[in-house]
Amino acid sequence: MHCVVPEGGIAPDGSRWIRPRHDVVFLPVKALAKRFRGKFLDAVQEAFTAGQLRFPGQMKSLAGPRAFAALLRQSCRHKWVVYAKRPFGGPEHVLQYLGNYTHRIAISNHRLVGLEDGKVSFRWRDSAHQNQQRVMTLCAEEFLRRFFLHVLPRGFVRIRHFGLFSNRLRKVALEVCRNLLEETGTPSVAPVVASATASFWLCPDCGGVMVLIERLTPAQTYVRPPPATGVAT
Repeated sequence: MHCVVPEGGIAPDGSRWIRPRHDVVFLPVKALAKRFRGKFLDAVQEAFTAGQLRFPGQMKSLAGPRAFAALLRQSCRHKWVVYAKRPFGGPEHVLQYLGNYTHRIAISNHRLVGLEDGKVSFRWRDSAHQNQQRVMTLCAEEFLRRFFLHVLPRGFVRIRHFGLFSNRLRKVALEVCRNLLEETGTPSVAPVVASATASFWLCPDCGGVMVLIERLTPAQTYVRPPPATGVAT
């Protein structure tokens, strides 16, 4: 799960825009770690009360209420680690990175190499070895199993908006944000879109800007394979 959070917010009375006290760190890591620990342990306790947890093997001794409560108390005594750092390339890079996950399918067509003897071959990048491009071959059943792991359940909402960006508040709240940011001299951030200067919008050979001629639907991009030898057309 990824969350995009504005760096600040509107005062409760709506009179000003409140920025964080520290420019280097928006969310205090220690406070965030305590908050995450509390929320996580509360959820575990609720799951235990509802009988949704299993304790196989060596964990069987924790199935009793007293033993499980002792485990939660012990977990509260330890400091939990939450890792946070500045995003690479700024907020524009973050939104572009998340957009690749929210607006594309599990694997694009250009990565598919072939289908032969019931096996699918496709290209992938090996991050453990300098992102070298390799080819993996799987049986069709295993390929489909992995593909459908990325298909959302029925009724699941991929992107959700809260607070300033919730559907019932967005129109009014964003207008208030822009006005307050203009009063403080802080430029409001425009929606991030693919610009002509983006690296994927330039030709890797000549550096020229790509010219959009026509947009094709998925059905229009389908190319019928040539007929088999000896088959009349």
